[in-house]
Amino acid sequence: MSTTLIGQIDRILFESEEFFIAVLKTGEKISGSYVQTSISTLKGSAVTLSGYWDEHKKYGKTFKFDHLKVNQNPLFFFLNKIIKGFTKKLSAELIEKFGEKGLIDILDNDIERLLEFDGIKEKRLKKIQESWKRFHSMRKLGEFLTPYEVTPALLTTISTAMKEVDDPCTKIKNNPYILTAINNIGFKRADELALKMGVELADERRISSAMDYVLLNYCEQQGNSCLAKNILFDALDELLGFMGRVELYEAALVERVTEGSIVLMKNERVSPARLYDAEKFLYDEFKRRSKLDSGGFVKDLDAFLSKSKLQLGSQQKKAVEMLNQGVKLLFLVGYAGTGKSTTSKTILDLLNTRYDDKEIITCALSGIASQRISDTTGYESATIQSLLMKHEDLFPYSVVLIDEASMINSALFARVVAKIQRDALLIIVGDDAQLPPIGAGNVLSDVLSLELAPIIKLTEIFRQSGEQAITFIANDIRKGIVPEYRLKYEDFEFHEVNIQNYYALKNQLSQKELHNLREDNSSQILTNIVHLVVESIEKARYRLKNKLIKEYLNYFQVITPMKGGTLGSNNLNKVLQEYFNPNPSKCVKRGELEFRLMDKVVHTKNENMSSWSGEGYKNGEESSNRRIFNGMSGLLFKIDEDSEQLFVFYPNEDVVVVYEYEELKSHLMLSYALTIHKVQGMEYDIVIIPMTFSHFIMHNTKLIYTAVTRAKHKCIIVGESGAFESGCKKFETTQRDTVLLEL
Repeated sequence: MSTTLIGQIDRILFESEEFFIAVLKTGEKISGSYVQTSISTLKGSAVTLSGYWDEHKKYGKTFKFDHLKVNQNPLFFFLNKIIKGFTKKLSAELIEKFGEKGLIDILDNDIERLLEFDGIKEKRLKKIQESWKRFHSMRKLGEFLTPYEVTPALLTTISTAMKEVDDPCTKIKNNPYILTAINNIGFKRADELALKMGVELADERRISSAMDYVLLNYCEQQGNSCLAKNILFDALDELLGFMGRVELYEAALVERVTEGSIVLMKNERVSPARLYDAEKFLYDEFKRRSKLDSGGFVKDLDAFLSKSKLQLGSQQKKAVEMLNQGVKLLFLVGYAGTGKSTTSKTILDLLNTRYDDKEIITCALSGIASQRISDTTGYESATIQSLLMKHEDLFPYSVVLIDEASMINSALFARVVAKIQRDALLIIVGDDAQLPPIGAGNVLSDVLSLELAPIIKLTEIFRQSGEQAITFIANDIRKGIVPEYRLKYEDFEFHEVNIQNYYALKNQLSQKELHNLREDNSSQILTNIVHLVVESIEKARYRLKNKLIKEYLNYFQVITPMKGGTLGSNNLNKVLQEYFNPNPSKCVKRGELEFRLMDKVVHTKNENMSSWSGEGYKNGEESSNRRIFNGMSGLLFKIDEDSEQLFVFYPNEDVVVVYEYEELKSHLMLSYALTIHKVQGMEYDIVIIPMTFSHFIMHNTKLIYTAVTRAKHKCIIVGESGAFESGCKKFETTQRDTVLLEL
């Protein structure tokens, strides 16, 4: 039976991610998980816990809580969590001295009085004043939400997101589910609050919001753009705790279809309207563009090709011939090493006989892929996002080449194609053996399946030299063949770290013994990776020392299938940080995470952020808001402790972004190690990949092929040969449900 314990947290004895063990002022030990703020902020907090007493093998009698509520005065809570410049100590002292009303009056009318207090100087006062101006109107929101046990972190999130909204309290009261529109607040958190506020279980606002949540999860998280109605209804049952309340769901669905936010398709499939519209537009547009005719470019193609230094194979030549015959939309699809870049350059040179350089643009999703296509073709290139931001109207180009198309999801693909002039020439280049895009849809793969447009597939591999094997190894993996990975190559190595007699031991050992054996092997793999890191550190530091930031970030990269575990990106980042950046002059701690000056970091959200161009930052210009994208890789080059801000330079995009301390956990992570999904479209001089049966659930041909092809000069795999071989034979079979396939 659950009991209640009230006390004040004295010190934290142990913490790991969300789990921690602490001791109260009264001496009782407590343990459990807390996700609302970083655990370090709980020190000194008065808390109410519900749970039960248990015996811990190391810490003795411990209260295991399943719910922790921080008991705080609402104003203390507001100053400490939302107004910049206040610490816990300062907030408590000011409330004690002036009382709540007195302190609010000072903040409103006589803020200079705060200078009488130790620790408040002009710079901090200015910060408090600016923050109070921005947020003091939100205090009512804090008072309104506090009775519903809203956590400090949630109040901060809501306050920040609704600072421009008139009368947010009334709007939340009328429909608590509007909170789901705020980043980091999903249906479950909004629903918890709504039910505390008295919303009925079968309320139509609740059903409607749950429907959005299920659709979003199924589409954006799992990559589909439509789903069967019965799957939607089953998921709603599970989420809402109902049993077959079909009449409720049908009524909500009819409402959404009528208002145009959901589309009901044939075969009883539903799709969020924006995804349906995006893929329907692409379907129609690809078919329309397929019928256009440019009239061709040169009379004698062989004579044109003979002047080029580039030698084309028969498949590559066919792509150039198709464009010369008048095709205005071409999908050029090829695997690693099949000469997509050579073909792209020849195609653009052909089109250059009619169109000026300034009428031709190449683009890709990531900065590094955009730079690569520019380097290999010689034509201007940009990231897709910078093109979209630069041109409000149609792109002013007669020729557009989109590279790395397998990475682009439906919504973004539709936005780009809609901006291309109706009679412009469009070349779409990609590799469908790579992982599908992050987000909904699988446009490149669907176009190939449906043959919606002219397609040239490059399959013939061009060997650079006898000792270079990355492309051959990658292509064997793509076909489900175990490559000859043990031979000696210039650009590929496999370091075996196996468990001896594993299959015999598997039948003899207990689950616990087997787990310990696996952990020991993972630690040995990690030790091997560290040796390889040490070999490369000097060259990496040379690049950093000489301010070759882009070269430093793209020189050496560990990539792994998963985030968790000894060989997951989270642990690898902690270990590798100690080697790449051991003695920083400044650092910021956020729970288990530590961000150090000169760390390699990656941005983890698509969001508008306060930022500058590289030149604009140097010249001290005003910052402006621009879209910063998940997966951008940068260098943390400045920590301003007074203003509690941190600055990152992203060289591939030439942008400097400023982060508030409280944004660090949600917007940034270290990038010494990244998951394979995060590095799609990227390229590194040296890539190291741990290979272990612990990651077996993730292993398949697409994942390993994508990982190996991220390496430009050297790919090193460290780990279990059995895990590698079985992963090479496991075909990726997940089929995405898409509107394009339904159409």
